[in-house]
Amino acid sequence: MNLMLDFQKKLQLIGSRFQIMGDYMFGEPYGSGHINDTYAVTYSQGHKPVKYILQRINERVFREPEKLMQNILRVTDHQRQKLLSAGETEISRFCLQLVRSHDNRPFVIDAEGKYWRTYIFIENAHSYDVVETPKQATEAAVAFGRFQKTLVDLPGDRLHEIIPNFHNTAKRFSALRQAIQADAFNRAKLCNPEIAFAMERQPISSVLVDLLAAGRLPERICHNDTKLNNVLLDDLTQNGICVIDLDTVMPGSALYDFGDLVRTSTCPAAEDEKDLSKIFIQLPMFEALAQGYLSEARDFLTDLEKEHLAFSGKLITFEIGLRFLTDFLNGDTYFKTQFDQHNLVRCRTQFRLVQSIEENEECMQEIVRNYL
Repeated sequence: MNLMLDFQKKLQLIGSRFQIMGDYMFGEPYGSGHINDTYAVTYSQGHKPVKYILQRINERVFREPEKLMQNILRVTDHQRQKLLSAGETEISRFCLQLVRSHDNRPFVIDAEGKYWRTYIFIENAHSYDVVETPKQATEAAVAFGRFQKTLVDLPGDRLHEIIPNFHNTAKRFSALRQAIQADAFNRAKLCNPEIAFAMERQPISSVLVDLLAAGRLPERICHNDTKLNNVLLDDLTQNGICVIDLDTVMPGSALYDFGDLVRTSTCPAAEDEKDLSKIFIQLPMFEALAQGYLSEARDFLTDLEKEHLAFSGKLITFEIGLRFLTDFLNGDTYFKTQFDQHNLVRCRTQFRLVQSIEENEECMQEIVRNYL
């Protein structure tokens, strides 16, 4: 009981430092995120309960939280101006809205030096961890495409690069080579087929990196974590209304976002499924993604970006497989694991999905062309 009271007092104290009207009622953990600590807190405003999202930023992952918050503030302010110009009246439903602290900052720092922020809670909408229908896939893709389109003309300096080289697949491949050479935990012998699979596909690792470096692909503002559960869908219509979890919004390629959508939304099995016969790309889901994304992105993407949409799914899936394999060889120091060889199992699912994409790549290209 005392622990619960201390927990509530902590949330009440943090909340009191933001410009929140009303009286604190209670707070509870919220969502399925694994990085930040997220709570739904309820206040009484005129005898009516009103919710907010209170979140502690994980500084072990995001080491410059003030720069991160500068990015989010710039992005959400620009989104809000676009919605106002379009005549939208329910702006806080379609765009995350930060609540300022009493000293007018987008965050507060607690007694332990931890960073906290508050968002207005978006009612009558939910995120989903697993894609269940093509409609959901389409709406997620529409939302992320609209998000990118809205930020094409963001004024001012380049956004801060919160996690440098986050989607630099060539550097991810170099990290794998180093892990194989060191073999610090004598695990390389356990994953020879996976190492061979990766080595055979080394040439694809630098394709997008090289095109960006040469200026042939434009740098864009990207979300960089385009899972279904980072889009809120309206409870009634199931339309995608708001992109959330903006911590990794930073410069990159539009293809990174679409590629991760393909990786996370087209396979019917879990990321750590041991039965590889269940790992394959569902072309109807890919078609739903292409249709939704291109309905928003068709007009601002370059021809070269359009040509690489199908490829991007293969590349980002390969990249995540590289990261799982590297972490396994390095002793499971980055990704949380629940059982022995968990990261190796994850690597195998990603590499099997890469194979499935390779087997269907021509068909995927044709689907993209149809929606162009």
